[in-house]
Amino acid sequence: MKRVLIGTWLAAGLAIAACTPDEMPQAADGRGLYMEYCAVCHGADGKGDGEMARSMTVPPKDLTLIALRHGDEFPRAKVLSMIDGYARSDLDGPSMPEFGELLKGDLVPLDTGDGVLTPTPRKMVALLEYLESVQATR
Repeated sequence: MKRVLIGTWLAAGLAIAACTPDEMPQAADGRGLYMEYCAVCHGADGKGDGEMARSMTVPPKDLTLIALRHGDEFPRAKVLSMIDGYARSDLDGPSMPEFGELLKGDLVPLDTGDGVLTPTPRKMVALLEYLESVQATR
């Protein structure tokens, strides 16, 4: 029993050590994902002017204005929910694809603003970091 407990604690310690802040995804890591999955609709600069935007009934949002639309705060949890596909009930017409399955993979601890580290797919965090880095300021 003691060995099982020690093994469990050792595994937990290694899992936490594997998610050190040095290994956290950065904005540069998310740029390639953005260009692959998002730019066709939202445009290379995130302004909502991608090549598919012209043919859409509801134009894509300008992703550089997310923080401005939310009182100068970047709503990390809400953005993750939109990317994942969880928060889609408020969209009219054809909605954005759900990217949760495409972006799943190894998990990193992410604080979305509530002080709780939540295991989140690394690719989603990278994309989130990129989107946060391109926000316009007043």
